[in-house]
Amino acid sequence: MVDWNAGLYLKFEDERTRPSIDLLGRVPLEEATSCVDIGCGPGNSTELIAKRYPAARVLGIDNSPDMLAKARARLPDLRFEEADIANWQTDERFDLIFANAVLQWLPGHPGLLKRLVSFLKDGGCLAVQMPNNLNEPSHRLMAQIAQETRWAEKLSSAIKAKETIGSFEDYYGWLRQAGCAVDIWQTTYIHPLDGAEAIVEWFKSTGLKPYIDPLSPEERSEYLRRYHAAIAQAYPTQQDGKVLLRFPRLFFVARRQ
Repeated sequence: MVDWNAGLYLKFEDERTRPSIDLLGRVPLEEATSCVDIGCGPGNSTELIAKRYPAARVLGIDNSPDMLAKARARLPDLRFEEADIANWQTDERFDLIFANAVLQWLPGHPGLLKRLVSFLKDGGCLAVQMPNNLNEPSHRLMAQIAQETRWAEKLSSAIKAKETIGSFEDYYGWLRQAGCAVDIWQTTYIHPLDGAEAIVEWFKSTGLKPYIDPLSPEERSEYLRRYHAAIAQAYPTQQDGKVLLRFPRLFFVARRQ
């Protein structure tokens, strides 16, 4: 994929930050001296961590130069580094590893979680939130429309790809095997948005990227036109003109014992 568009991502900053607030609220650490926000994006979640633990060293890492530029401008007193979480290694040990809406992009979760837990101090927490919406119309329609177009072959990798989300039992078992106490839950957020166009704009910066990044400008315009029309049918307009975007998210907080 091409680089993330931080400006487009931040169009829905309040809605995107709400899961970070809820996740951080379940972290049981009263104090922390070292925290890392992996997949920190434009720094909205990193800011929450810094406010919760003002005495801690807080690091943000991301693989997007545009996201990191926004984060550094937002939080000039914190440290941000460009890194690929899939291969990230560190000698530092953390009280808190925070991962909001990032691990779903990575494969091999049993090994990934074991590695991240190994970077925790004893008693430290791995706090994770992942979208769990592959069965929602917003995501089913992405693949359906891609299959119906003349450039379906160009999008075959996106059509076949699945974000890596296991079951509650999977994550509980993997984290227990890694030596953690586990708090796991799911929340479905209902976001009132300004019509079908707002839903399209929301996912252009995330879920739609594997579908639209490989396309030419003309193809991208046609794909988005079809997607918009399908979204308008799937999400009916309410009496006040809003549409309601259902957004299930999976959470867990694993504390190393």
